[in-house]
Amino acid sequence: MMAMRDLSGVEGWQLRCAGLAAGIFCVLTLLFALAASTPAFAHAALVATDPADGAVLAESPTRFTLTFSEPVSPLVLTLVGPDGKAQALTSFRESGQTVEIDPPQRLANGTHVLSYRVISADGHPVGGSVLFSIGAASAEPPAAAEPVDEALRGAIWLAKVVLYAGLFFGIGGAFCLSWLVPGLPSGRRFAVAMMLCGLPAALLSLGLQGLDALDLPLAKITLPLVWETASGTTFGWTVAIALAALLLGLLALASPRAVARLLSLAGLAGVGAALAASGHASDADPQWLTRPMVFLHGAGIAFWVGALVPLMLALKDAAPGADRFLRRFSKAILPVVAVLAVAGIVLAVIQVEKPSALVDTAYGRLLLAKLALLAVLFGFAAVNRWRLTVPAEAGEAVAWKKLARSVAVEALLALAVFGVVAGWRFTPPPRALAIAAAQPVSTHIHALKAMADLTIAPGHAGPVTVSIMVMTGDFGPLDPKEITLVLSKPDSGIEPLKRPARRMGDGTWKVENLVIPVAGRWTAGLDILISDFELVKIAGQVDIRP
Repeated sequence: MMAMRDLSGVEGWQLRCAGLAAGIFCVLTLLFALAASTPAFAHAALVATDPADGAVLAESPTRFTLTFSEPVSPLVLTLVGPDGKAQALTSFRESGQTVEIDPPQRLANGTHVLSYRVISADGHPVGGSVLFSIGAASAEPPAAAEPVDEALRGAIWLAKVVLYAGLFFGIGGAFCLSWLVPGLPSGRRFAVAMMLCGLPAALLSLGLQGLDALDLPLAKITLPLVWETASGTTFGWTVAIALAALLLGLLALASPRAVARLLSLAGLAGVGAALAASGHASDADPQWLTRPMVFLHGAGIAFWVGALVPLMLALKDAAPGADRFLRRFSKAILPVVAVLAVAGIVLAVIQVEKPSALVDTAYGRLLLAKLALLAVLFGFAAVNRWRLTVPAEAGEAVAWKKLARSVAVEALLALAVFGVVAGWRFTPPPRALAIAAAQPVSTHIHALKAMADLTIAPGHAGPVTVSIMVMTGDFGPLDPKEITLVLSKPDSGIEPLKRPARRMGDGTWKVENLVIPVAGRWTAGLDILISDFELVKIAGQVDIRP
């Protein structure tokens, strides 16, 4: 009867774990669906273009200039002419945050679309288009849309989760087995399996990165250009370091004790280095702080998570040395968790910047989901530490079983956290969004007697400064006596706001201390007093961001 009760208890525990795993899988699927359903955001913001978006030029430009909020590398540059034909732009130069592009030849009159796809410093692709006209505007040529490839995004997310499992469960497990309990068989097969899964996941992640960078479907993953492109991004370094770390972890479990410790230590360092080589946090300023924090965070997670499954199996099977494993892990985990917490808080503060971004952005909501899972995880860890560890170390069989079950739940919760973190691949951090929001918006207003380039900085609702450059309708110099800015938004019931502009020494005019109350499409007009007897009025549309 006792044996039957024990068997029933084990089966019940397995059913409960299976149920919890199914629940966590459902939560992960929902979170990923929410992340995947959001549009692809740029992680580097386009700051300025020459020609300006919407500009009308007198003659064909001798070069195009794209300036971003951080350094980028061009992937695909295309010019679509008024006839709808697309030409690849292959002659360009990179200089910090600026990309200078040579036109293929003298361009025809009409409206053109300059389409770009670049890779940002954090390893994520950025795409967009700039529209300009020569002589006069014509019918806008069709620009390629950028639909979300759900299959590709799903593959990227899954490969990332499996890679995380290989790095944290696999390499972390090899480190703990080499340092805390050399010779303990529990969990060795699991760690090896995780690392063997991590190896193809790392390679697949590289190919998927190339597909995403070039905006190609999954079927094109065998193209050499895909792999060459991915290898040239910062994510290529992440994959290379991760592969080396996984191989070191596998060698550690097959080596003598002294060698195993050195190999597993190098593998653990490789986990931190791989994560610090690319990604949102690695690219955030100040990098002298963020990269070390990412390194410590990654290595700390690997130590903690890597010990969970071997410890659970050792306790469940009452393996010789399980009590020693538990005792050593209990002593080591507190300082590791302290480092994890400090590094995580520093990175979160840098990336989120303000508390409201936790709810206002997809990145913030995923961070809240991660924090909720971590709160539960820390709760289980606290119960294990202060209620079950002491009786388990004293040899109480019941405490061992309870502790094994609780540690198993910790491992499943850690896997759920990996799923949430993998969703960050598709969401820019609030820090990047703030940089983009601070960028100006520009519009070109063209009429028969006068035209103007108008720039509003920053380009979102609130206090702004407006810069104005005016010319004659045929691109000649214009020296007006006065300029008045007129802003209105009839659909919101906002009547014209009139502000006089002040002449600056460089030939521009400025309106300062202006508050734009709401976001949306505004009508921007200029009353240009050319002489005491001639007043020219021109107007255009400008989109103000929230």
